[in-house]
Amino acid sequence: MAAEDPARTESQQFQVDLRGVVDLLSRHIYSGPRVYLRELLQNARDAIAARREVDGHGGTIRIRPLPAEGGEFVLTDDGVGLTANEVAELLATVGRSSKRDIFDLPRSDYLGQFGIGLLSCFMVADEIVIRSRSARGGRGVEWVGSADGTFRVRELDDDLPLGTSVHLVPRFDAGDLLRADAVRELATTFAEFLPTTVLLELPGGDVRITHEAPFLDPRQDPAATAAYGRELIGAAPLDVIELAEPATGTRGVAYVLPFAPPPGARQATRMYLGRMLLSERADDVLPEWAFFVRAVIDSTGLNPTASRESLVDDEALALVRQQLGGALRRWVLELGLSAPHRLAQFVAVHEVGLKSLIRHDDELARFITRWLTVETTHGTMSVGDLVERYERIRYAETVDEFRQVAGISRAEQILVNGGYLYDADLIRRLPELYPAVTVERVDVVGELDRLDPPPLDDRSAAVALEDRAASVLAEVGCAVVVRTIDQPELPSLYVADPTVLRRIDRTRTKGITGALWGGVLDRIDGAVGEDRDDDLAARLCLNWGNRVVRSLSAVADDAVFARTVQLLYIQALLAGHRPLGDADRALMTGALSDLVALSAGVTALELPPLADDPDPLTPS
Repeated sequence: MAAEDPARTESQQFQVDLRGVVDLLSRHIYSGPRVYLRELLQNARDAIAARREVDGHGGTIRIRPLPAEGGEFVLTDDGVGLTANEVAELLATVGRSSKRDIFDLPRSDYLGQFGIGLLSCFMVADEIVIRSRSARGGRGVEWVGSADGTFRVRELDDDLPLGTSVHLVPRFDAGDLLRADAVRELATTFAEFLPTTVLLELPGGDVRITHEAPFLDPRQDPAATAAYGRELIGAAPLDVIELAEPATGTRGVAYVLPFAPPPGARQATRMYLGRMLLSERADDVLPEWAFFVRAVIDSTGLNPTASRESLVDDEALALVRQQLGGALRRWVLELGLSAPHRLAQFVAVHEVGLKSLIRHDDELARFITRWLTVETTHGTMSVGDLVERYERIRYAETVDEFRQVAGISRAEQILVNGGYLYDADLIRRLPELYPAVTVERVDVVGELDRLDPPPLDDRSAAVALEDRAASVLAEVGCAVVVRTIDQPELPSLYVADPTVLRRIDRTRTKGITGALWGGVLDRIDGAVGEDRDDDLAARLCLNWGNRVVRSLSAVADDAVFARTVQLLYIQALLAGHRPLGDADRALMTGALSDLVALSAGVTALELPPLADDPDPLTPS
């Protein structure tokens, strides 16, 4: 075996392409070059916190934007500063042998954070100058780094003030981000609530960026907290909920939205870490079901990702999400006990969204379902009242079925309209949430079959009435049945299951569309095969318990009988909220005209013709 060449087996040092690292930062770690100021502010804040541990001093960050005539941007802090050894360690941080190591640096490590923040500045400048003097003693140092990966370090004889200053000369395409307007907007966005003083140096004098955070202690100044909420959501919130999780130093408020968010909108939280903005729309701090609030939260115990734009999904975040979700549940429960009218207002605004979520979210369903409302044959009711009053709950799947079945339901029974968005899903879940409750779906045909036929003594008269009435309505494709309905004031009911209604709607549509869509609908009819089923027909159910219907069975005059049946058919359509087609309207007009003529003792031939009707004969 040939001897190995020592030159080939010698360990080699990885070389870092700093331009490649900066490209990765800008494209895959940070959302854009705007974050350079956030990173510098974060470094300065951490330095001030470190100095307070050393000698109790420090607390001011000064920003001098890029002058209009050119020059350099400068950010200065009176924090702990850097020693010569720490600068060397910082160089090791920035010059890690692996790009992966740069992105995996722990954010709790001060120099690691400083190094990542430093790299972000290469997105706006080709050269970074850092001058620093440590509160722990030693001479001042200067570090100059270039985007090409080179740097130089020297100690300074100048008597620098304690702290650190960062000097940036912008790249040709980044000058606007370092000028006063952009710097002021970015500093306010990221650092307006920092517990240190941030001053912006402008030609007219210093401008203070930082001020107190109204969401950290809402009880201290409720008016300021409410005003902040109005600015955040663009309207006065329905309520303000205090949030806290002491173990992670998490606190803030949730503003209850006075409007329903767009369908599919996720919960979004304005998130701060140590009062530095992390994200405007963090979606993992509150449970997914908390779509009805917009929260503002600060934490000192949650962990950011390397980009410092989102949170690490760890046990601490899971604890915060659980505890804050519990606070929102308590708010709902307490509101139901202390101010039910306000809870009703909240449910009215967010009911559709709440119903959509409880289909899949057991946690939300357990505590919110009882306050949701549904339409019933006894009026609109809350689910809580519904399950307390009735152990057996019947529901119709569609609005049409509800309207039809409601007309023949017994007064002592409850029927729920499941045709509105998510209501059928809500009713189906009730046995899971309330084990004593049973739920039954009803359909029109089944309910019609349950109705009692006329008494045996009246059976022959009822059968004759069915046959005569059916012949009258044959042209409109409606069958007739006679049943006893326990509502004497109801003469008739139009009954059609969803399949029949769909077919009727397709037939009506074919009459008003062109050949193309008419052909499509013909093919649909052929595919479903509904027209081949003789049982699929709309029915006019005549109530034998109604005086008009019983009298109708004794009418010998065919004309009077036919027009009365036609009007009962039209009345049943209108009562069932069914749209009238052209044939239905013609039927109604003809029946009314003929009944007027008959009651006046004249024949159709004697009636004056309508101005737009060339044929004076009333169709029979």
